[in-house]
Amino acid sequence: MNFFTRLCSFASVLVLSSLAFAEAPRVVPEILDSIPHEKTHFTQGLFFDGKELVETTGQYGQSGLYRRTLDGKILDSAKLSERYFGEGSIAVGDDIFYLTWKSKKAFIYSRKPFTLKGEFRIPTEGWGLTYWKNALLMSNGSSELLQIALGGFNVVGVVPVTDGGRPIKLLNELEIVGDTLYANIWQTAAIAVISLPSGKVIRYLDLSRKVAEIKRWHPDVDVLNGIAYDGKNLWITGKNWPQIYKINF
Repeated sequence: MNFFTRLCSFASVLVLSSLAFAEAPRVVPEILDSIPHEKTHFTQGLFFDGKELVETTGQYGQSGLYRRTLDGKILDSAKLSERYFGEGSIAVGDDIFYLTWKSKKAFIYSRKPFTLKGEFRIPTEGWGLTYWKNALLMSNGSSELLQIALGGFNVVGVVPVTDGGRPIKLLNELEIVGDTLYANIWQTAAIAVISLPSGKVIRYLDLSRKVAEIKRWHPDVDVLNGIAYDGKNLWITGKNWPQIYKINF
């Protein structure tokens, strides 16, 4: 068994051990294409706005909001104050909502061009963010997703995420496709595919082999994080990854 095979096997074991009790099946998606990604970007949020990608990044002093073309040209950007660690984001109407990690605060930017419009309190840490059933849907590292109303920004519902009746924790970046939610599970190479409103995991996208390959050539990269839907396919990336990958899911 060569080094690369051992590395792939080890990555697969990490996924299996972190979800040892999982009942939902695992599916290995096909990689269809890739585009460049800025390795300086500690990806926290990723979504399509038309044919452009919008990305939010983290780290204190480095958190920002970016609009980019698929070939990597930055069309617009905005930076958070150094005291904030940026997290997930989503566009709703004319606004973009951008979470912070531990500050219990989220920011509102205009969609085009990026201009800060306001801020609001969130009840917990902010991790991932999407929009479903007329409310923001937020992860916070737990197994529960919070539904946050627009306007008053109060919690109007909670969606517990389970597999075989057991809670699935460390839910991170989110992407919604109809009533199906795709969620990165932090510190794994797995994306949970969740049926809403039940919160039940129906399968996992297992990207352990691709993650192992990337880490083989780029040992400085961080975890898988970032999911965007273009209307047909998912695009995935990770924190400080050199590429964004289109997958057949």
